[in-house]
Amino acid sequence: MEFLNYAFMQRALLAAVLVGVTAPAIGVYLVQRRQALMGDGIGHVAMTGVGLGFLLSWSPVWMATLVSVLGAVLMELIRWYGRTRGDIALAMLFYGGMAGGVMLINLAPGGTNANLMSFLFGSLSTVSQEDITAICVLAAFVIVMTLALRRQLFAVSQDEEFARVTGLPVRALNLLTAVTAAVTVTVAMRVVGLLLVSALMVVPVAAAQQLTRSFAATFAIAVAIGVTVTIGGTVTSYYRDVPPGATIVLLAIAAFMLLTALATPLARRRAKAAVTASGDPAECVIPVAGEAAGAGVARDTVPASRGSAEGSAG
Repeated sequence: MEFLNYAFMQRALLAAVLVGVTAPAIGVYLVQRRQALMGDGIGHVAMTGVGLGFLLSWSPVWMATLVSVLGAVLMELIRWYGRTRGDIALAMLFYGGMAGGVMLINLAPGGTNANLMSFLFGSLSTVSQEDITAICVLAAFVIVMTLALRRQLFAVSQDEEFARVTGLPVRALNLLTAVTAAVTVTVAMRVVGLLLVSALMVVPVAAAQQLTRSFAATFAIAVAIGVTVTIGGTVTSYYRDVPPGATIVLLAIAAFMLLTALATPLARRRAKAAVTASGDPAECVIPVAGEAAGAGVARDTVPASRGSAEGSAG
């Protein structure tokens, strides 16, 4: 535990815990909405914010937050109104964001592509006290939004049309989800990196779904997996001198594979128990057409399906 004696490791571990909580917390809604790659697109746009931060000598984290939020809002507008050519517009937005970041950082005084590496793939030693302050504020926003509005966000993620009929502000909630995802990207970019943050939003959720289908249980297990792999990856990167972002993502994938292997026999056992509890299916006999004409015969043949037999007779 000697790594706790170093200030940069203390900052890195705090950032890792916050990333481990926030990424799966918003990722569970993105997976439900089938927008698993949204974080990857926002990460491309956030690169322009990082480049602007270097160019204007302002905090790259806060500038990336501003640009990624604007990009997330634009993505939602394209999704609403760009029905025919929306995929092309999104592609230009994503790749334009990446190209803009590379160009701006090279225009910055003393800026080179090497400055981008810590933001693209994460870095332990570059997490400053200023970054920690920004990460704490942004993580608090994500946690409050994903917990306080969990019922509304889940309803919209599950079925937008039904949520609209019930009176929920669907478009406002969609925008909030996009903005929260954008904030999460900037929270995670110092630890995991902009190019790998989407994996941390999706893989822990997918791993948790191998064990349960309950939303609350999936949320809790995904966050637990996220915190475990981010701490494990951070500590491993310190002792083995390997990239923290790549280590964290590989640990998350390993957790997914392990839980999938454990879930398969568990699912079979549950299915067998369900069949046993429902009784012997051989006792359910489908009456022929002549027998179906008499409700009494149907009732005697299938005593457990009285309602359905009488309905067929009618």
